[in-house]
Amino acid sequence: MSKRNVPLRRCVGCMMSFPKKEIVRIVLVDGKPVIDKNGKMNGRGAYLCRSLECLDMAIKKKRLAYAIGAQMSADEAADFREEYSREVISAEVDE
Repeated sequence: MSKRNVPLRRCVGCMMSFPKKEIVRIVLVDGKPVIDKNGKMNGRGAYLCRSLECLDMAIKKKRLAYAIGAQMSADEAADFREEYSREVISAEVDE
């Protein structure tokens, strides 16, 4: 029996590849970055590790904004960082 191919995705923060199931997809919805929990939302997506360091690196080097095709102000980046921390990091700790 042959092994199934595991799709890999690259984090825009640390630029390392991970299996698709272990990484978080970010999509632009109405001009704002949104966490795609199911990985099925329409639109251009970017992937991030489940760490705030990678998110901070992606924002600082403007990789996240480039990957999703939108500019992010400092306030929008701070709001998204808070949401990411609450939705992804806190959820991982609770499990």
